[in-house]
Amino acid sequence: MQHRIIVLGAGYTGAIAAGRLARRLRREDVALTLVNAEPDFVERVRMHQLAVGQELEPRPFSEMFAGTGVDVRLAKVTGVDVDRRTVTVGDVDGAEEPGEELQYDTLVYALGSAWNDQGVPGAAEHAHEIASRPGALRLRERLAALDAGQPVVVVGGGLTGLEAASEIAEARPDLRVALAARGGLGDWLSPKGRRHLRKVFDGLGITVHEHTAVTAVEPDHVTTADGKTVPAAVTVWTTGFAVHPIAKATTLETTDTGQIVVDRTMRSLSHPEVYAIGDAAMATGPGDKPLRMSCASGVPTAWQAADAIAARLTGGKLPNVPLRYFNQCISLGRKDGLIQYVTADDRAVRAALTGRLAAGYKELVCKGAAWGVANPTLLPTRRRGIVATAPRTTATAKTTDATAEASV
Repeated sequence: MQHRIIVLGAGYTGAIAAGRLARRLRREDVALTLVNAEPDFVERVRMHQLAVGQELEPRPFSEMFAGTGVDVRLAKVTGVDVDRRTVTVGDVDGAEEPGEELQYDTLVYALGSAWNDQGVPGAAEHAHEIASRPGALRLRERLAALDAGQPVVVVGGGLTGLEAASEIAEARPDLRVALAARGGLGDWLSPKGRRHLRKVFDGLGITVHEHTAVTAVEPDHVTTADGKTVPAAVTVWTTGFAVHPIAKATTLETTDTGQIVVDRTMRSLSHPEVYAIGDAAMATGPGDKPLRMSCASGVPTAWQAADAIAARLTGGKLPNVPLRYFNQCISLGRKDGLIQYVTADDRAVRAALTGRLAAGYKELVCKGAAWGVANPTLLPTRRRGIVATAPRTTATAKTTDATAEASV
């Protein structure tokens, strides 16, 4: 009987994990299913580009996974029962029909995250998000309808906010673009990085409201914590991400925010047949510091989980690759960029790459990540057969987990 592996979500992490598993396991031994609600891959790191009217290369999953042994299932995940080892899926159009149950032996949970309005009044109703393709397309339509001179406010001074503000300002120099940040502009960067960021923002004419918390959003303005109003014909909300709510509704051990608690191999601490990767996982890096929600964090967790699953099924050696950071890549429009080099636990060091060279570096990173997803089994590897084992009880599973944790 084939071992049933279901991967939920086909963003960077889910698609990479499915392809990596297909490279490492013999097709006759596994039934590998990838469930996703959209028919093609979304380059989430380019949503700010999509929002200003740039066209992105389509990457249909039907072509990407053709001949790989991965069964791509176009469906919306509506429920997970980790005690019965089932996933309930429904039609992507939201038709109210009884959901279909899919059974699994191993589950890879990669449903990721969406935008987080932080509970700020009016944000959900009046602000635009760019954490999804539908959100980016809605913003694209709204920006296209703006007349010259109208104000746009980007709320959030993290990587997404910096990229969105600079992209909009470069593409639409006729608009009045502003950024509202809780802290100082790029205050986590090195001195060189901060200087370059401010130079680029000044050159693009972006007004920066530093140390400014937005407490309410209206159709034509935002209100700050000190009671001031900032005009905004369009408000773009980039203050962080919230994970998909399904995991928290299960008996999986999760954090208060809904992330699944995992070990060093991305395996659930409470349900060893479940692996969580990307934004869905509460994974830690050097110094047991939680990894931030990002592509830079998610891709290595996908590698780690896929290799651990393959090792456990085939009797191989568990991976022992540290999850760490090397740099933060920030695009500042199409002609400029900033590569901030960091320590293993993501703290800025003095070195930084800036300008057109940095923009080219960031573009190579984006293209490389998309290439890895679009070519899931191109790299050669040895596919191994599954080692037959007796069914595991919860007690033996926990014992094995403790042993595996000690080994990594």
